[in-house]
Amino acid sequence: MSQTHLISSDVLELSTLRDIIFQNKTIELSDTAIAKIEKCRRYLDHKIKDQDVPIYGINTGFGSLCNVEISKDKLTQLQENLVMSHACGVGDRVPDAIVKLMLFLKIQSLSYGHSGVQLKTVERLIAFFNHNILPVVFTQGSLGASGDLAPLAHLALPLIAKGEVVYKGEVRSAKDVLNQLDWDPIVLQSKEGLALLNGTQFMSAYGVHLLIKCHKLSYFADLIGSVSIDAFDGRIEPFNAMVHLVRPHKGQIKTAERIRGFLDGSELIQQKKEHVQDPYSFRCIPQVHGATKDTLDFVYKVFKAEINAVTDNPNIFVDEDEIISGGNFHGQPLALALDYLKIAMAELGNISERRTYQLVSGLRGLPVFLVDNPGINSGFMIPQYTAASIVSANKQLATPASVDSIVSSNGQEDHVSMGANAATQCFSVVANIERILAIELLNASQAMCFRRPLKSSEFIDSFLKSYATHVPFIKEDQVFYKLIQTTVSFMTDFFVENDLLFD
Repeated sequence: MSQTHLISSDVLELSTLRDIIFQNKTIELSDTAIAKIEKCRRYLDHKIKDQDVPIYGINTGFGSLCNVEISKDKLTQLQENLVMSHACGVGDRVPDAIVKLMLFLKIQSLSYGHSGVQLKTVERLIAFFNHNILPVVFTQGSLGASGDLAPLAHLALPLIAKGEVVYKGEVRSAKDVLNQLDWDPIVLQSKEGLALLNGTQFMSAYGVHLLIKCHKLSYFADLIGSVSIDAFDGRIEPFNAMVHLVRPHKGQIKTAERIRGFLDGSELIQQKKEHVQDPYSFRCIPQVHGATKDTLDFVYKVFKAEINAVTDNPNIFVDEDEIISGGNFHGQPLALALDYLKIAMAELGNISERRTYQLVSGLRGLPVFLVDNPGINSGFMIPQYTAASIVSANKQLATPASVDSIVSSNGQEDHVSMGANAATQCFSVVANIERILAIELLNASQAMCFRRPLKSSEFIDSFLKSYATHVPFIKEDQVFYKLIQTTVSFMTDFFVENDLLFD
């Protein structure tokens, strides 16, 4: 398999981006992409040379300064001033993995030949990607409307030897790194600063990163939920295909099928039951987990369209001889999708915590708090508290960001999406879901030990045997936070094939 990905007009899939990330592939422009970039730049140079008509962002100011014309000898200064003045990000640093995705998605968007950038500018962004020179970008500052202006300004600063980058694990001056590599700063030409700053790559990179993680957590929710079903001596009947075919939501059907597969051959699931029904947190796993899967499908469609799109402004149409100022940078589709994703993922945590609660409640032959000698041992009492606390925090984070809007740029930008806030909130929600599911796995694995000598399925037994090498059976009280951290690391390192995540 090639270790180089060609940037082209081929439709990007989530699985392709996952492979680029996990296989640490390098990227380069296809011949077609090079031709499109160069054709658009030649057209723009010709347009500026031969006419003095104001064209927004090319020979005018920006935002509410759009009526201020700029002389031809000031166009480079205009673009560099734009990048510097818009680099107003604050807060935490954006994780390196998301910054690298921002670089990739910005390169992809510029490659379609509607942005008017120089080829050397795109090639320098590619060099940053391939050499893991990652601009320091901050989480706060974007309204998600004129694109992600502040974060993308920080992404662009190193092109002109400004700002900071992470290089070989250290935060360093971009100027120093460029000098070390003997790379000259890029001299920005007309429109380039605007092309670099307009766009939705901050929101999009968060969305791609989170969707990849959410698909894996959806898989884990089904797998860990299956462990909990057997640990709780649950029934298999609610997962019968007939039940779900008469209410044919795709995610519901898929979840039930996956649960049946995980539990296939389990002695525990096949043994005679004394109870007629299970609580909703077990019985309704297909309906709840399935609804989240359907949400993931919807959100994926939104982001698939976005990462294959041109999102800067104005858009240049060479063959039609048109330069059109529009609003493709507005993040409303992403803001709504990210808010929806927050809600859907929060529900995976909500139902997971309920299963954990049931497992520690001393029901169905399990000891109270899943430990021998309760009283002297508190056992698994407090991990459930932690899960409950995180679930509550997620309910607060899941409040939609997209319903808010604040006027900016002297009223020129009078409606904004707040999609960047939705993105960072969603990042927190998803991290929390990983912790909640880790706590359920910690509890379910412990509970399964009390079901011996009966076995679960071959797959689940193999999974738990692997997990037990990291977190063995807990006989007496010990420091629990390390066990939760170890469980999260186990889940992070557990590789799941693309076909199982994105089918």
